[in-house]
Formats: sequence, structure tokens, C-alpha cells
Amino acid sequence: MSGYLLRRLLSLVPVVFGVTVLVFLIIHLTPGDPARIMLGAAGRPEDVENLRHELGLDQPIYVQYVRWLERATHGDLGRSIALHRPVLDEVIARFKNTLLLSTAAMLVSFPLGIAIGVLSAVKRGSIVDRVTIFLATFGLSLPSFWFGMVLIMIFTVELRLLPGTGMTSPIGGGGPGDIAKHMVLPTLALSVIPLAVIARYTRSSMLEVVSQDFVTTARAKGVTERRVVLQHVFRNTLVLIVTMLGLQVGFLLAGAVYVENVFSWPGVGQLLVEAILKRDFPLVQGGVLLVALSYVGINLITDLIYAYLDPRIRLS
Repeated sequence: MSGYLLRRLLSLVPVVFGVTVLVFLIIHLTPGDPARIMLGAAGRPEDVENLRHELGLDQPIYVQYVRWLERATHGDLGRSIALHRPVLDEVIARFKNTLLLSTAAMLVSFPLGIAIGVLSAVKRGSIVDRVTIFLATFGLSLPSFWFGMVLIMIFTVELRLLPGTGMTSPIGGGGPGDIAKHMVLPTLALSVIPLAVIARYTRSSMLEVVSQDFVTTARAKGVTERRVVLQHVFRNTLVLIVTMLGLQVGFLLAGAVYVENVFSWPGVGQLLVEAILKRDFPLVQGGVLLVALSYVGINLITDLIYAYLDPRIRLS
């Protein structure tokens, strides 16, 4: 297992390096000058040039990248151009909120999606199966940001049952109950697509295994249907389901960007959008790097679980 872990860690090095290069190039090639944006239209050309020199933006792009990468390897992601605060502190503070929202969406979509997929496979061809397939297909076609706006219109504007913006109430808020109330709508908006994907994938994986010979043999021996489903069919689909769950965790982190902006949730997604609009290069690079590292780490954990469940993987 240690050898497999070492191989996976080594394979992640070029991935992380490629992400840093790509993000650095994209953000520096986008139109707009941070110095000009900070000083405004009234800023004099000489003041803009002086500010560019202070920020190091007048250096060749490869020089800027090497300096940034050297600092990043020591845990220093620089200072935000717009906020004038350390990028790492700002990104971590916002990432905690994104992680809270993504975790809530996982707790909703993962168990419910697996349960619906198993039920649909067991009831194959029935009305339950048809309704499940229809709802899953419908859920896949719902953009999370559009669904979020619909939820706000219904539960916030019309029914006035739940708050539709922010993480806490502006007056007398901040407690766990208040945060939980603000999490309901963004959690539903963020979890609808992963739930549909997991349900469909679980169903197809179960149906693929249920037709194999060892399942037929188990039924011929008089094993109860409940035991056949849980111990024989579901257990043999668990490896595939774990892989899908790992991919959906990455989707939740990426999809949170849209949901956070719809609900004004103070997470890293909203922070990145604001930083991009202000051409805050260090903040964008630090935020994307943290999200990318999280995604890589999640995939590493998924691969380790996959190898634990199927020893053939780590021996290959």
C-alpha cells in the first residue's frame, strides 16, 4: 500500500505544477491592469507605472511566476492587491465557508442519491423506477444557479420562510441556528445535480452486477432478497460508487462558485469572482491553487479507498 501511495503522490506533482502554470498565465493574459483599476480613471500615468513597479507587474511574466512559485512553496501566497491582506489568510477564511456548504450538500446528495439508486435498481421497470429515472434526468438538466434563483423566488420572496442571501442575519445573527437556516436553500441548489448523478450511476452499477452469475447462484441457494441486494450486489458496486463520489466532491467545490454568488454566500467562490473583476492577481492565484489542491487531495483519498476495497488496484 505504501508503494501505491508513493506512486500516486509522485503522479500528482506534475498535475499541481501544471495547474499553477495555467492559472498564472490565464490571469495575467486577461485584459485589464490592476494598477489602473486601483487608481481609477483619474490616476496619472506615472503613478500607474510606479504602482506597477511596486507590485512587480513590470517584470517579465516568467520572472513573476518563478518568484510567486518560490514564495508559494514556503506558504506565502503574497498580499491581496485590493484587500491589502495576506492572501493565504483571506482564502482559508473563505474556504471554511465553502467547505461548510459543500459538506452539507454532500450529506444530502450522497446518502439520498445512493438510496434512490438502489431502490430504483431493485424496483426495475416499476412505476418507482420510472419516476426515479425521470426525476434524475430532470435534476441533471437544472443549472444550479438557475435552480437557486427559483428557490429564492419561492421560499424567500413569495413564502418568506427562509433567508435567500448571506450566511447570517444582519441583526442578531451568527448562531448555529441562524447559519443553518441560511444554509438550507444554497445546500438544496448545490446538491441537486450530484444527487441525480449518483442516483443514476448507482442504479446502472447495480443493474450491471445483478445480472452476473454469482447473484443468480446466491438466489438459487435460497438467500433472501435483502441479503442478495446488500451483501452481494451493493457490496460489489461499492468500488465504482466510491469513485463517483470522489468526482462529485470535486464538482461540489467547483459548483459552489455559482451557488455562492446567487446566494451571496461568503465563500471562496464569491471571493474569486470579486478578485477576477478587480484583477487581483495574487488573490485569484491563491484561491484557485487552494481549490485545485483540495481537488487533488480528494482524488488521492478516493484512489486510496479504491485500492483498499480492491487489492488488485494497488498491485497493478
